[in-house]
Amino acid sequence: MIKAVFASVIIIHGFIHLMGFVKAFQLAEIDQLTQTIHKPIGLLWLISALLFITAAAVFLLKKDWWWIIAAPALVLSQVLIIMYWQDAKYGTIINVIILVGIVIGYGTWSFNTMSKNELQTFLTPATSGEKVVTKEMLNGLPPIVQKWLERSNVIGKEVIYSVHLKQIGEMRTTLDGKWMPVKAEQWFKTEKPGFIWIADVKAAPGIHLAGRDKYENGEGHMLIKLLSLITVADAKGKEIDQGTMLRYLAEIVWFPSTALNDYIQWKQIAPTTIKATMTYNGITASGLFKFDTNGDVVSFEAKRYYDRKGRTTLEDWFIQIEPNSYKEFEGIRIPTRSAVTWKLKEGNFTWYKLEIANIHYNRI
Repeated sequence: MIKAVFASVIIIHGFIHLMGFVKAFQLAEIDQLTQTIHKPIGLLWLISALLFITAAAVFLLKKDWWWIIAAPALVLSQVLIIMYWQDAKYGTIINVIILVGIVIGYGTWSFNTMSKNELQTFLTPATSGEKVVTKEMLNGLPPIVQKWLERSNVIGKEVIYSVHLKQIGEMRTTLDGKWMPVKAEQWFKTEKPGFIWIADVKAAPGIHLAGRDKYENGEGHMLIKLLSLITVADAKGKEIDQGTMLRYLAEIVWFPSTALNDYIQWKQIAPTTIKATMTYNGITASGLFKFDTNGDVVSFEAKRYYDRKGRTTLEDWFIQIEPNSYKEFEGIRIPTRSAVTWKLKEGNFTWYKLEIANIHYNRI
């Protein structure tokens, strides 16, 4: 709704600029314009109008580079308004509104360009070639892990080397905060484990948070920007490296054949509780997978660093999987809904509820 209103403002503003062209070429009587406009200046009013209308059309087509057209339109418009201040001064108010949109548009374009460049580097083809999972490859794993992989339908399927998925959900930033809608895309690689997660969070009407979480070469990096422009969080370091590794480990439930990789070791704690330890690039992280008796994963829990406004504490990080959410995508059976909770001394803080909307394997 807000985007439609904003586009309408730009279009109307553009058509108003046509009045200067009409006045200059005496195509109609324009009583609102009392100052003389010469034809060369009238053409400038026309150019500004066409730029505004084109920018609005590109904006409605959801192209994030619309601001590149709107910016020169705005500059030209304001110069003309200053030249004809007596008649056109109130157009400055509209230009200020459009300027705000341009700044936000630049932020979105800049963030998206950064993300696309990172993805181009990240999404290198798998080097192992096609390899099919066999039942013999499960030998040596704890029985319940074998049961999970069999139930996931990985046997007879190609080993998963890359993943692209889409998520929908909601998140909040405080224990009593309001839930905010989230749309996200995520890409994984499994030979050299890593992921890039890009999210758009609707914080309020017209206000969004752009998030990018990355794990690559054993290192993590979380970046969050308000309106894609103002940095809210830019976290790196050993604690983030450990946290993103744990996230990768927890999320292999969406691409189960990754459990067969050498960088993950499995140790049975109880018949349906398994400790998974991941070691990569000199960093190690462990967590507990819990299964039901059928072999479905029901939860994952680990010690993960929690940010407390500048300092971090090691807390229980818990993922609860919704049992009836299992679905098949491209023949692979995975859970699609889960909730992420911090178990803090001040109380359980469930901050993210997600659902897998779609997923594709080995298409990078």
